[in-house]
Amino acid sequence: MSEWLMLTLSLVASCLVVVAVVVLRRRRAATEDPSETPDVIEYMTMMIGVVYAIVLGLAIAGVWEARNAADEAVSQEAQALHEVSERVGVYPADERERVRKDIDTYVRYAVTTEWSHMVEHGELTDRGTRLLDQLRKDVASYEPSTMRQAQAYQAVVDQVAEADTARTARATGAGPTMPGVVWVGLYAGAVIAVGMLFALQIQRSGRELVLAGIFSALIAFLLFLVWHFDDPLARGLDEPKEAFAALFPQVIASSG
Repeated sequence: MSEWLMLTLSLVASCLVVVAVVVLRRRRAATEDPSETPDVIEYMTMMIGVVYAIVLGLAIAGVWEARNAADEAVSQEAQALHEVSERVGVYPADERERVRKDIDTYVRYAVTTEWSHMVEHGELTDRGTRLLDQLRKDVASYEPSTMRQAQAYQAVVDQVAEADTARTARATGAGPTMPGVVWVGLYAGAVIAVGMLFALQIQRSGRELVLAGIFSALIAFLLFLVWHFDDPLARGLDEPKEAFAALFPQVIASSG
């Protein structure tokens, strides 16, 4: 199901549920006087709304930060591997081609097999680890013969280490980032916040029904926003492989 379709259905369903409950409730309690609503209920409604807004805002900020961290990790990994591929240009042809072949093999595997496995299972693969270890081994085994090669060698070793660090950071963005207990709190808070509308004994006037529908739709939209960014590598990033595609276009094209 498309995410936009899911969002639309969630907004429409939340509005219809609130409006239907309000209409049915007023039919069953036509003799109630809304002016008799105790003031304490109004204070509690405001307090619950403020507390829930704070919690929901923190949840959105948390998943957005995780989304940015995942995006940065992917970009750093791709950039570090690109730097290795460029800096080995001063190496002898055999060594240069061996390192670049290791990089192409790793990138091709990472953006195809490992990426889908990571999205589905929330973890990296052992083969991806072995391919990166092979790259590190080939880089570390080379002995520079000139000053220029020695300078490039240290930079290459550092960039491989940075790629490994970025790959580990990418693993943290694989799978949902919000704990299940937080989702329980968010859903429970939404039910309570919307439920307080009925405690205020809202009427069936067009203005009140529109406001009730908008309020419930807003909560549904914000919850959808949290869900969307909760799994950044699967949903939160528009083009999660864009960094690799931009720096290794030939590898991505051959793997596609």
